Amino acid sequence: MQGETSETGKIVTFGEVLMRLSPSDNRKLLQANHLDFFFGGTEMNVAASLAHMGVEVEHVTNVSNDIVGEAAVATLRKYGIGISAVKKVNFPLGLYFLEVGSAMRSSQVAYNRLNSSFANIDPQQVDWEKILEKCSLLHWSGISPGVSEGAYETLKAGLERAGQKGVMVTADPAYRSNLWKYGRSSREILSGLIALSTIFIGGVNEINELLETEYTSDEAGFIAASKALLKKFPKITKVFDKVRTSVDASWQKVYGRAWNGNAFLSTSQLEITSVVDRIGTGDAFAAGLLYGLQHFNEQEALNFANAACALKHTHMGDVNLVSVEEIQEVAQGKTDGRIKR
Repeated sequence: MQGETSETGKIVTFGEVLMRLSPSDNRKLLQANHLDFFFGGTEMNVAASLAHMGVEVEHVTNVSNDIVGEAAVATLRKYGIGISAVKKVNFPLGLYFLEVGSAMRSSQVAYNRLNSSFANIDPQQVDWEKILEKCSLLHWSGISPGVSEGAYETLKAGLERAGQKGVMVTADPAYRSNLWKYGRSSREILSGLIALSTIFIGGVNEINELLETEYTSDEAGFIAASKALLKKFPKITKVFDKVRTSVDASWQKVYGRAWNGNAFLSTSQLEITSVVDRIGTGDAFAAGLLYGLQHFNEQEALNFANAACALKHTHMGDVNLVSVEEIQEVAQGKTDGRIKR
């Protein structure tokens, strides 16, 4: 394990574990004779990155009751994620297919998750009282409540119990238009869940979607949007945002910014000119931020999160498997990539 386990309590994450299937070497599916696979999923990626950094973390999910689900659980164990809240059920594990783009060709994703083991989760399956014992933080994303009514109701129950127990709740209100097929309004549901949260990990686009506003994405617009969000949702105390500039699929620039209720914070921009894998980079930012908020001041936490995000672009798979020391080096300005001997 990297780093030291925080003394402030474990972190709990809630979300789907998916199998990713992808051709190697930037091939399109129609060219491929075989597919590489990885296990991932937004909240699981956050959990795995935190566990790799030495944080005690437990993931709440359902997986399939078959060899695929067993392989997924084995992967969680390998990463050091607590699995006491993982249930095996008689529905298939969700899948997604990824064609990795290059230069001006965008990556493309196709999902197969409508009747997955996680989509069939039920609030009665999750003992939130037990799971949240000795927990300092519960993390969720907007993907999970978009999967199914059961996933939404289970998450809502967890957030309500976290509030009763005084557990901090971090919300990454990621919106996926290809979800939300079960008759619920994404804005209405996400607004209700964000009202139960304390830290918002998102930017102007997400705020505009929630508030039905048209704030601009520049600094002034971000500050105004953040103030409006805090006014609408009084439990939210801070907003953290990852800002991406895409030159092309292989060349990305990222920086972080925040509004802490009193002041605007930002980081320097990091440039990745040879992207290996973009999947999970936002999750790496979230994990870096959660680790940073438990170990550093807000500016240092934001710098750490941005460095973690940048580093995730440099290796394959959904999970950010870099050490605290590697992230700190980049956060402190070491970006030459020289060989360490």
